Amino acid sequence: MTTATRATAGTGAVGTGHTRVEGFDKVTGAARFAAELPFDELAHGWLVLSTVARGRVIGVDAEPVLRLPGVLAVLHHGNAPRVDAGYVGTLGPPDPVVGLFQDDRVPYAGWPVALVVAETSEQAREAAETLGVRYAEEPHDIAFHAGHADAYTPQSVLGGPNEAVKGDLEAELAASAVVVDERYTTPEEHHNPMEPHAATARWEGGRLEVVDSNQGSRWIAEELARLFSLDIGSVRVRSEHVGGAFGCKGLRPHQVAAALAATVLDRPVRVVLTRRQMFSVVGYRSATSQRVRLGADPDGRLRALGHEGHSATSTLSEFVEASAAFGRVLYAADAHHSVSRVVPLDVPTPTFMRAPGEAPGSFALECALDELAEKCGVDPIALRARNEPAVGPVSGLPFGSRNLVACFREGARRFGWAERDPRPGTRRDGRWLIGTGTAAATFFVGASPSTAAVTAEPDGTFTVRITAADVGTGARTALTQIAADALEVPLDRVRVRIADSDFGPAWLAGGSMGTRSWGWAVSLAARELRERLALGGAVPPEGLTARSDTSDVLAALTKKERHSYGAQFAEVAVDVTTGEVRVRRMLGMFAAGRIVNPLTARSQLVGGMTWGLSMALHEEAGRDAASGTHVGADLAGYHYAAHADVPHIEADWVEDVDEDDPVGIKGVGEIGIVGVAAAIANAVWHATGVRHRDLPIRPDRVLTAAGAGRA
Repeated sequence: MTTATRATAGTGAVGTGHTRVEGFDKVTGAARFAAELPFDELAHGWLVLSTVARGRVIGVDAEPVLRLPGVLAVLHHGNAPRVDAGYVGTLGPPDPVVGLFQDDRVPYAGWPVALVVAETSEQAREAAETLGVRYAEEPHDIAFHAGHADAYTPQSVLGGPNEAVKGDLEAELAASAVVVDERYTTPEEHHNPMEPHAATARWEGGRLEVVDSNQGSRWIAEELARLFSLDIGSVRVRSEHVGGAFGCKGLRPHQVAAALAATVLDRPVRVVLTRRQMFSVVGYRSATSQRVRLGADPDGRLRALGHEGHSATSTLSEFVEASAAFGRVLYAADAHHSVSRVVPLDVPTPTFMRAPGEAPGSFALECALDELAEKCGVDPIALRARNEPAVGPVSGLPFGSRNLVACFREGARRFGWAERDPRPGTRRDGRWLIGTGTAAATFFVGASPSTAAVTAEPDGTFTVRITAADVGTGARTALTQIAADALEVPLDRVRVRIADSDFGPAWLAGGSMGTRSWGWAVSLAARELRERLALGGAVPPEGLTARSDTSDVLAALTKKERHSYGAQFAEVAVDVTTGEVRVRRMLGMFAAGRIVNPLTARSQLVGGMTWGLSMALHEEAGRDAASGTHVGADLAGYHYAAHADVPHIEADWVEDVDEDDPVGIKGVGEIGIVGVAAAIANAVWHATGVRHRDLPIRPDRVLTAAGAGRA
């Protein structure tokens, strides 16, 4: 029995597939996104970005632009209102790029240097493109590599330890019969959600109101309040519909620019980013260079696991792509050392991107595990099972639930792994070499304090209010199911309202913690309301409301290693005469706790696996060394998997119950991408006998590797 069929007490809504409650509005166009909502007297702002990679602004020629039709204002460092860009927010200090127009410094190409505001978007864009900005240019450095002289080791990552040490790694490597010591690289990658960033700001009744596309309206409201030195009650942020996020829709320059302009002009101002601008000002995944060292006995039992990752950050702000942390919960080893280092460059600050750390980290470690299996003559799945830990390999904590081996067992059965010839380069289909590969996946399970309110209405319906965010994941539908189950009523009697900062504190859509955090709060409030209603009495005209705050119950949760797990399988076809790699089929088996909505959960997992395919074969952003600017900063120059590149993808899950967890929801938003690139790279090796340790696996790299093999 899979998790999908296991219903909880109540109506059975949880665990049953349901279409999105807002689906009809979206397909008919009734659902309006951030750039579509109408406002009276709306003005439009257009950001002007720097064309140099380092230097200072020495002049902004605003006067000619101000004489153009419809232009209302030109904001820049010489006239913009002051803000507090040095505050510490929910996730630490913000990217200094939100301290908009506060000085003349230009730390990278694409840094916002001005905002042109006009009556129409077209007028604002035309004026922005004619604005003259003069620079004092300075030499820049954008070259990322692990041996960079300025590389350093951060003390922590998001408040947790950056470095993990157990045992004597060097001694265990020296004593190992089999050693793998290789370097793996991944390129700079960009989120590119379907909906570009957009925000409208206005002052209404003494409050700053912002309609935005974001991953957490309360989060953005609190950040804006700190930035503008306001009380949280003086800021309201709404974000009802979001067309994708993947980590990049936090506080960004467009919201700040809209708020600054609305303050200066005393009218609503909307700022929408172009696709090209998104490559510079909303974050991205840094390139990584990772060294993995594995030492093992002849049978593949690990004695040593070393993982050192390097990533780039800006010279302004530290962001760590913690790729080296990936293996800390996966495999038992006598000695373990993992650490992530950063290289400060004249580039924008990276940010969270779907499975930050785990996505590139899994590529390196899971390819290295495959290389170890080859050297030991052990099946890759058997090797992983042989190194299953009984407790957290580094922490020593007990596991909440750990069903990685079950994922591999069921995945291998469905994929036909037993029929696989372990020798590489032995299977052909005409001109194509065929290979199969696998990799493990894991992602941490967390929760953050959240509040919710559930109201019984006089007409017999129920209204849930929570500052959740549905970024396309189906969160609104999942929360409807959770509330209906807790209230023991049909789904059509529950209405869930989300994404309004006035609803109170709640976690954002990130870290695969959204549904777990919000669902916990909704369940507590709904159960309390149900108990109060059971006492009898009529519902008053204003309704009867129960509220919850999960801070105390979260603090009381037993400390364990709580994670989701998965086993990724891929079959590829490689044409070594053209270098083309085609993925023919993929399977992902996951242990992801209690699945609230199988329909949307499977969609999330397939979406993550699709992105992993794109990561493996297509995606990389390049910068021109001379100018420091992006090359091909659009969806024509930045290659990603198109529909024709995506084969049949199957995603499913095994039973995964943690009896000590009162919620059981683990989250599926990010684990789908983890391990996919490694499974594909391992399959390419199985097809050709050649290892590819640098992503993406482009045709030119396949041809070069094939030529080297023949030589």
